[in-house]
Amino acid sequence: MTKIFVLLLCLILAASGFANCSVVEKENIRIFQLKKGELSLKVTNWGASIVSLLLPDRNGKLGDVVLGYDSVKDYTSDSTYFGATVGRVANRIGGAQFTLNGTHYKLVANEGNNTLHGGSRGFSDVLWKVERYQKEGPSPSITFSYHSVDGEEGFPGDLIVTVSYILTGKNQLVILMKGKALNKPTPVNLANHAYWNLGGQNSGNILNEVVQIFGSKITVVDSKLIPTGKFGYVKGTAYDFLKPHTIGSRINQLAETKGYDINYVLDVEKGKKRKLAAIVQDKKSGRVMELYTNAPGLQFYTGNYVKHVKGKGGYVYNAHAGLCLETQAFPDSVNRPNFPSTIVTPEKPYKHYMLYKFSTKTQY
Repeated sequence: MTKIFVLLLCLILAASGFANCSVVEKENIRIFQLKKGELSLKVTNWGASIVSLLLPDRNGKLGDVVLGYDSVKDYTSDSTYFGATVGRVANRIGGAQFTLNGTHYKLVANEGNNTLHGGSRGFSDVLWKVERYQKEGPSPSITFSYHSVDGEEGFPGDLIVTVSYILTGKNQLVILMKGKALNKPTPVNLANHAYWNLGGQNSGNILNEVVQIFGSKITVVDSKLIPTGKFGYVKGTAYDFLKPHTIGSRINQLAETKGYDINYVLDVEKGKKRKLAAIVQDKKSGRVMELYTNAPGLQFYTGNYVKHVKGKGGYVYNAHAGLCLETQAFPDSVNRPNFPSTIVTPEKPYKHYMLYKFSTKTQY
């Protein structure tokens, strides 16, 4: 009887627009809210995803600065990774394959011949377990966990991952990602794929937002956006955000990719594990976002292929409606021995830290 009920539930959910029905058997998809001061965050256990983030502008007016959907079910069929936690390995793996300790692994290819964001059903497309939900206190938080099994999307070994969202300080958000391999070495590279628009999710494109990225080099890529293994200096190129300037000022130089979609090698201060990765400013609203991380890389993506996506309040998102700042390991690291290793073992766990500091400027 139980199996029949589960089957009927799956059929109903599928007919209602819920994809990947098999993971919606034991736990409902829900939205959870965290509030501290003027900052209000909503997340869902589908893909451990950010749904919304409300912040005041310079006049105290609250606005949602994250692209997304009104309905939870829309996240289950989303192909843009709005707000999602992506993995087991974020970004691209060339040829959807790698060799580790003499064993060759063939992965699920979901972007041509390559693997993107963990495969056709990566961590963004599964239901996460709520481990802890603390709405009150000085640091409201929620922690999600997911058990990725050996062979999932072709990756070796069982892996337990957790993602915590923590509100702290004044208008600050911490995202903490951890991973533990249970029985085999495996590559791990988790990232948050929120699309930010500091003017508000329904305010138009982000071409006038001012960005500064603290990375002097990029990982050079081929026509399929797979790293060649070489590094290129950004100074004097379209990728040069060492000093603040608007996104739109040089984006037309990137006709092949229709915008930015590149990994920056973040500059490291000697003796410091955490670094300032990027600053984004919206002059109209006065909102400012600073991003700190312990990751070596930052994927800067300007939503180049977002097209006619119906979002919150019926607003339609198109290209450059939001920007992604995905702190991460370098793409295709598992096939590039000169890149920092992404291999996690039972003795060597994974930890990825992000700190977002939000503020406002009264004038520019």
